[in-house]
Amino acid sequence: MTNKNLNWKNKGHRPFLLKPEGKDYLWGGVRLRDDFSKEIDKTPLAETWECSTHPDGPSIVASGEHEGKLLSQVLKEHPEYLGSHPQMTEAARQGELPILIKFIDAKQNLSVQVHPDDAYAMENENGSLGKTEMWYVMDAKKDSELIYGFYRDMDKETLQKSLEQGTVEKYLQKVKIQKDDVFFIEAGTVHAIGAGALIAEIQENSNLTYRLYDYNRIDKNGQKRDLHIDRALDVVNLEGSAEPRQPMRVLHYQRGCASEFLCRCKYFQVERQLVNTERWRSMADFQTNSNSFQVLLCLKGCGVLLEESGEMLHFFKGDCIFVPADSVPLKIHGKAQFLRVSC
Repeated sequence: MTNKNLNWKNKGHRPFLLKPEGKDYLWGGVRLRDDFSKEIDKTPLAETWECSTHPDGPSIVASGEHEGKLLSQVLKEHPEYLGSHPQMTEAARQGELPILIKFIDAKQNLSVQVHPDDAYAMENENGSLGKTEMWYVMDAKKDSELIYGFYRDMDKETLQKSLEQGTVEKYLQKVKIQKDDVFFIEAGTVHAIGAGALIAEIQENSNLTYRLYDYNRIDKNGQKRDLHIDRALDVVNLEGSAEPRQPMRVLHYQRGCASEFLCRCKYFQVERQLVNTERWRSMADFQTNSNSFQVLLCLKGCGVLLEESGEMLHFFKGDCIFVPADSVPLKIHGKAQFLRVSC
């Protein structure tokens, strides 16, 4: 195999692996360690923050010239890695990503919660971003479900009374879920992930969660977790929600891979990409442009990213790869499934 055969282009920035931060929230399980080889000494292991510059769970670079550094430090040193998209301007000044990517293992139900939008968070939460998010269901038990809004229009008085009386569940819209489902959760939407779901979450770079209801659970310290009812009532969308339907998705094929759009909003764009290159000479091309970085989150399989220089970045199920804007031209070889995230 020669460089001529591979048709390489101009050089650029090189991709690197990320090491996540783990969270031991009481509702979590062990699947992120058992199924995705997350070597994090926390039990339960509820979440791994795979691509994050948030101070509550920063990612660390795990390969290449920046290995061992916080991702936020690398982006402060190299703001060009973020790209020229207008959304990157302020992020580049702070050395921050505008998004955050997680794996979530819900052994038990998550709390019923709501997130503020950017305007409310900016005014009431020290200039933080709000939180709009997307869920991709990697796996789900037969009876798994999620909460998505109210099944009918509500008012604050009725909602507050139901919370006081512990009857709020009768107003919540519950939706059965299955593997490969996609849900877009706009800020202000009451929601919760149900027990038995394994989720990949793409969201704004925020850790603002207002709990409305937590099933009267007790944490490891024997205490009930805090609720944030006043602020939740400030931001919640009280209109009844139509039951979310899975949109028709179309696979687009090219040599060595297929892809489909899952979600596009003003904060992020997510595609699912399936790579299957059976022979070494059969490879899929990959390269970012100057507009935005991209993140490859490997959901299944394994493979390698190959550079013109001969450098190889091996990846496996559960790995998260940060590809800077204006990357070197890359070839992907292997059999794998990714979420491909950009801004």
